[in-house]
Amino acid sequence: MKFRSRNRVTPEFNMSSMTDIVFLLLIFFMLTSTMVTTNALDLNLPKAKGKTENTKNVSVNINKELEYFIDKDPIAENALEARLIELLSGDETKAIVLRAEQGVPIEKAVAVMDIAYRNKFKIVLAVDPK
Repeated sequence: MKFRSRNRVTPEFNMSSMTDIVFLLLIFFMLTSTMVTTNALDLNLPKAKGKTENTKNVSVNINKELEYFIDKDPIAENALEARLIELLSGDETKAIVLRAEQGVPIEKAVAVMDIAYRNKFKIVLAVDPK
């Protein structure tokens, strides 16, 4: 006599619940990854209580009248590059601090940055803290 059991376990595995979980995780990670991405213009500038040493930096100022100054000394725009090379050659720790007054055309600031790039000088654009 053959007895058959009524409780047979089928060897098949239902994958539908597993695919549902995978799709839910995929949607979750896609949504959270878009929230994590930051904008390139959102900058948190460092704040400090101390002062930087002015002996290590050369300040280039541009006012609204488009007059150029190197450390409070007026200089012509065409003589700017030669003077910066004279001041910064020989000491790689020095940098240019560019202070362009609000309302100065961006081309004037970019021209000073281009001088720094061509001569491989470090340059920092100074801003007014809020």
